[in-house]
Amino acid sequence: MTGDIYIYGVVIMLEFFSKVKDSLAKTRNQLIGSLQNILPFGGKITNEMIDEVEEVLYQADLGPHAVEKIVEELRNHAGEINRKETDPYGIMKETVLSLINRFENIRLSANEYRPYVILVIGVNGAGKTTTAGKLALRFRKEGCSVLVAACDTFRAAALEQLTIWTDRAGVELVNAHTGADPASVAYDAVIRAKARSTDVVIIDTAGRLHTSKNLMEELKKISKVVTKAMESAPHETLLVLDATNGQNALSQAEIFSRELPVSGIVLTKLDGTAKGGIVVSIIDKLGIPIKLIGVGESIDDLRDFDPKDFTEALFTR
Repeated sequence: MTGDIYIYGVVIMLEFFSKVKDSLAKTRNQLIGSLQNILPFGGKITNEMIDEVEEVLYQADLGPHAVEKIVEELRNHAGEINRKETDPYGIMKETVLSLINRFENIRLSANEYRPYVILVIGVNGAGKTTTAGKLALRFRKEGCSVLVAACDTFRAAALEQLTIWTDRAGVELVNAHTGADPASVAYDAVIRAKARSTDVVIIDTAGRLHTSKNLMEELKKISKVVTKAMESAPHETLLVLDATNGQNALSQAEIFSRELPVSGIVLTKLDGTAKGGIVVSIIDKLGIPIKLIGVGESIDDLRDFDPKDFTEALFTR
């Protein structure tokens, strides 16, 4: 029996790695395809080659600091032959892992607080409402009671989408009339969840233009009101970013994290971009852990981020 459980666990891990690898196919094909033309196996690693590698790494959106560290490590091996013991791909992989593995993958927990309040923020179109819905279904499958607060009170499409998800998950939805104060909806949701001993509250917010001062003030107000309803909340403030936006996603993260205490990032649509290196840039520059990644359209494609799986999938030839 124990052996069967172990084998099942190994199969699940292999399936997960395969899914992450598939999701990074566009990024990896572009990155490794270019690098293999520059760094053929068995050839001498030259400074000229490393200069070309540097340009390719920038194009993959790894970010200036990460590229600088990788190039520094490669230059330490200039003049050597590209072979197993001096494999430049292994050097790049280990350097990237050292930059993004500074945080343990903190799994979302519904056990430390009741309710466990998750504030979901980000610009419209990043996959914010879908992420809130997938999280609701995920927690429900884990046996938790869930309440979702629809705090984007100005966009009817957001409420419609969230209603579909909550119906599918069999969880409660708290909403208000169009134009209602989003903070009051969030407050009511937390108070209701406390009274009913609900395990998880997920608060979906508006995302109109991340450069808008009004939006940031609205989000800060929601966060403060939630704290009034429950002193320790919100327990997670998750920023949802669209990986296909590349450096624009990094800019969004910088703006949001200046205004709110972002505890983690959800990076969606990783399977649809050749700019997957933005993962490295975000963690390395901002020091904010990526907690979840979207690697497809299905409910099971919102996955916990694993730095080792990511780097292995990125540099696998």
